[in-house]
Amino acid sequence: MSEKNKEIIRRLIDEVWNRRAFDVANDLFAPEAIFFESGVALPQPGPAGVKEGIEALCKAFPDIRMEIDDLIEAGDKVVLRWRSLGTHKSELQGIPPTNRKIAANGMAIYRFADGKVVEEWMNTDNLGVYKQLGVISVLPSRG
Repeated sequence: MSEKNKEIIRRLIDEVWNRRAFDVANDLFAPEAIFFESGVALPQPGPAGVKEGIEALCKAFPDIRMEIDDLIEAGDKVVLRWRSLGTHKSELQGIPPTNRKIAANGMAIYRFADGKVVEEWMNTDNLGVYKQLGVISVLPSRG
């Protein structure tokens, strides 16, 4: 099986996320690409949606670095397991900067057509992120 689609995701992590070359998203994502975060459809489709989301996170965590833990290709899909480290220096979803260094992780499934991403299904450990930022404490026990 071709490694072509996996290479596109490697470019997403290396060039768009880690080098902040946001316009590279134009080469990787179809104009009609749709995105879901934890099952919720994001409003902006295509490369513009990718750039908007990644730029916002890079603003909130200017030193963020993404790492690939696993990359698996099957048919027209690639599964990515990732982790990141960054320091919260600017507002994030209404949360003022905490200057805390956080570690996040998650998984994404990308579907490809004609050499570009047309769907992204992302799940991030947001509970872990919010706990590290001090926004929430441990959940109460049941019982």
